[in-house]
Amino acid sequence: MSLTSNAGTLKPANILIGVPKKGRLNEKVSKLLDGAGLEYRRPDRVDVAVCTGLPVTLVFLPAADIAAYVGEGNVDMGITGQDILQETLSESPDAHITELLELGFGKCSLSLQAPVKDKISNAKELSGCRIVTSFPALTRAFFDKLDAETGRHTKVRTVSGSVEAACGLGLADAVVDLVETGTTMRAAGLDVVAEVMVSQAVLIANPNSSHQDLIALILKRIEGYITATQYMMISYNVRRESLGNTLAITPGKRSPTVSTLEEDGWVAVQALVRRKESNVKMDQLHDAGATDILLFPISNSRM
Repeated sequence: MSLTSNAGTLKPANILIGVPKKGRLNEKVSKLLDGAGLEYRRPDRVDVAVCTGLPVTLVFLPAADIAAYVGEGNVDMGITGQDILQETLSESPDAHITELLELGFGKCSLSLQAPVKDKISNAKELSGCRIVTSFPALTRAFFDKLDAETGRHTKVRTVSGSVEAACGLGLADAVVDLVETGTTMRAAGLDVVAEVMVSQAVLIANPNSSHQDLIALILKRIEGYITATQYMMISYNVRRESLGNTLAITPGKRSPTVSTLEEDGWVAVQALVRRKESNVKMDQLHDAGATDILLFPISNSRM
């Protein structure tokens, strides 16, 4: 398998990163790359983009193929879902893929779903039935355990799209498909019977890549950006006798910074707090005697 751009074969001097070309992960991956300083321009209808500032080439691929490309060494790194990663590893256990980092978005669950009208409450009831999915390896592994208990044989059929329509068309008794909001599932008259696995977007790499230094650098940048999106910097002044109470509220990601003020008996404190907890922390600090409480967004970080 070889990757070529409209201009010819990709330069091996650049590290190649496979990213989703469309779908539910594309927009958030674009923000992640921008936040990590991987700037690029992608011409219309071209699935290759060279970054400025770093020897990085982005290759825009279907998310379902990225883990396979990484595992075969066609690209050095990639961003895809854990569901795709596990499906690839189930099909090809010897694939060379390392999961580097959970990215915190694209969260969903791979679930066994059956028509609401059938009122199925236990996955064992579907053992021996017809199942349609685009994740045959994970589905087969899930039902192998159930079939071993029931003595039946579940028939797993693979389709590439519109999995949720299979029951309505009479092709399946149930489906195994991704559930994010549940809107599509409910519209198809389906309900979750069991959860096969939970998933989110992950950064992966081929451990045999010749670009290990760049892999480490890009991982560091992405970790820094993710930290910046999850945390804010809080700053406040407090009397030293109240410091213990306020530090219990803001212990920081590792440890807060405490500095002595010119005014006797007072200290200044800076600490990272989780973004979603920041307003509650400010209220708690005020009640604990802190003053001059300020909150600052973080654009990036290195830990």
